[in-house]
Amino acid sequence: MRWADVLADKSLQDLPYKIELDRWGNVVMSPASNRHGRLLGVIYSLLEKIGHGRALIECSIDTPEGVKVADVAWGSEEFFARHGYTTPYPEAPEICVEIRSPANSEEEMRFKTRLYLEAGAREVWIVLESGEARFFGPEGERSQSVYGIDPRPHLEH
Repeated sequence: MRWADVLADKSLQDLPYKIELDRWGNVVMSPASNRHGRLLGVIYSLLEKIGHGRALIECSIDTPEGVKVADVAWGSEEFFARHGYTTPYPEAPEICVEIRSPANSEEEMRFKTRLYLEAGAREVWIVLESGEARFFGPEGERSQSVYGIDPRPHLEH
């Protein structure tokens, strides 16, 4: 499948799953909890405060390994001037956030972090449902976000 096919397929709409494509065009689904939904909202609100850009929930990004969907992302005004709301984006916005659910493995999170960074993200956040957060840049793991935001105090336990 191609991403346009996924968007047009009525049977894939209104599912309680996050949908992505692998490199062969196969649909991959991940279940989401209510806690996951709450964390999406909290992180979206924090990213909106950066200014000079916009936050997105469920941001689709074309990668060499298929279309991946960052749970939350932030793109600068320059990013949006280049791409608008193209679906999927041909490059990653500056910040891509994944909220790791119990169904996600550490290996999967490392894989997606690498894909987002290779696609142009400047920073990737991995947020656990427990409220812990890790930050990654092209150089590896960071102790904090270079964007001056720390989501950890805002993530309810």
